[in-house]
Amino acid sequence: MRPNTLAEAVDRIRSGTAQDVALAEFVDHFDLATTSDARYASLADEPALGRDPKLDALAGAIAEYLAKQYRLGQVPSWASGPSRRLDEPWFTATGSTDAMREYLTFASPAEFASRNIFTEERPLRRARSELTHESSTST
Repeated sequence: MRPNTLAEAVDRIRSGTAQDVALAEFVDHFDLATTSDARYASLADEPALGRDPKLDALAGAIAEYLAKQYRLGQVPSWASGPSRRLDEPWFTATGSTDAMREYLTFASPAEFASRNIFTEERPLRRARSELTHESSTST
């Protein structure tokens, strides 16, 4: 069953579902929500903290990023907790070279970089995303 909330997606990842799959399914659900209230509701419940600090920080970054990108009016308060930040930098690109790490350092959205997560410029983009559609039609 597809996750309806970020908390459910994190639970699925901890249960063995591939991270990319669970997060893509959650983002699809989020993108298909018809109201801002429904989108916020999918972020509101705090994902339980686990033994993977990267996943804990990533959940906070995702919640803040989506809330701001979709102008939901608020970011869930749980997303800014100290457990939602990494002590050491994490470069999400597999086998990052020095050049790739430098690119990711500058390209990462603030919601990720502030948590010491360095990723691509538009993380979480999906083919059906409103954000993908809006940016491709505005250029």
